[in-house]
Amino acid sequence: MCICVNCYFVDRCITYNAVETQHQQPHLTENPDFEPTEPSINVNIRPKQDYIEMEWDVVGCQSFLRETGKWAKLRPGEAVPT
Repeated sequence: MCICVNCYFVDRCITYNAVETQHQQPHLTENPDFEPTEPSINVNIRPKQDYIEMEWDVVGCQSFLRETGKWAKLRPGEAVPT
């Protein structure tokens, strides 16, 4: 699971914005202005019958500042990305 959903900077983060792009999800912001320090991203590749599924998750970041439920506060009523 992406740690970003519980990060204070999720709505300003350049890396999370890139992950949203990879998942073809709407952006929390179109103009992120926060450059995180040393984010670590896991990319899981799953071959399917006629396509390849890729899942991107930020699993570590020197800039991570816990704010539990931050993503959910920004998108009330929507399913939290897993």
